[in-house]
Amino acid sequence: MATCYVCGKKRMVGHNVSHSNRKTKRVFKPNLQRIKIITDKGPRKTYVCTRCIRSGLVQKAI
Repeated sequence: MATCYVCGKKRMVGHNVSHSNRKTKRVFKPNLQRIKIITDKGPRKTYVCTRCIRSGLVQKAI
């Protein structure tokens, strides 16, 4: 199971709720992208969620 390198976002569990209000388990997965970013240890490929990429919390390595 992959998590976001920046914010630690990972999968969450919840329920599918039908029209008759029956509940079954389901999984919410974050939108993770494997990109090359600059870290303390130098450039490396890690999983980062699209929210962190879009808000500019990571610096992409070229």
